[in-house]
Amino acid sequence: MTTSPLHSDADRGRMTFANDPELLSGVLRPYARPKTQYLKSATVDTADGLAIAEGQFSIPHSCYIDDTGHLNSVEVNICFNQLMYYLIAKCVQEQALPAFDAWTMEDYWAKQLPDMLIANFRSNFRRPIDSASFTGAVSFGDFSVRNVRRAIQLVDMPWQFWDASGGHADGEVRMALVEPPGMGYQANAA
Repeated sequence: MTTSPLHSDADRGRMTFANDPELLSGVLRPYARPKTQYLKSATVDTADGLAIAEGQFSIPHSCYIDDTGHLNSVEVNICFNQLMYYLIAKCVQEQALPAFDAWTMEDYWAKQLPDMLIANFRSNFRRPIDSASFTGAVSFGDFSVRNVRRAIQLVDMPWQFWDASGGHADGEVRMALVEPPGMGYQANAA
């Protein structure tokens, strides 16, 4: 994986999308237990075919363990998922990126759980993060296409989380979007 910067200096075609509570509610629907809905709000910025989501999180009670006093790797994965799902949903809803031009919201809802897969997850915990209140950012890096038995769009997604006291974690996820709309099987694709 190659890490792309979370912020770009380019501002051509820049669009900012404020928090959308209705969309966020839909994105978090699979997290039916209230204690697992960690993402409280999110904004999305797009420019030059790239996008970044920044979200506010709060984990007053872990969904699986007694309080550790800091954000841990399981919760980072859940938080990444929630912000990544929101980023893709907002880009589809607003037709904000060429990579999602063929998608509809119906496609998104049908693919959210079964066809958006983490292929690789890398993380670095630099300083403990207060899980009660922190911020996170997820962005799109490189998109590529693979056709094995099914069309798969791979996207490297750098991420970072931080709190007001200097806590920090970062890393990168390689997502596999299985059979994305508009991308039929092409036997000769790399």
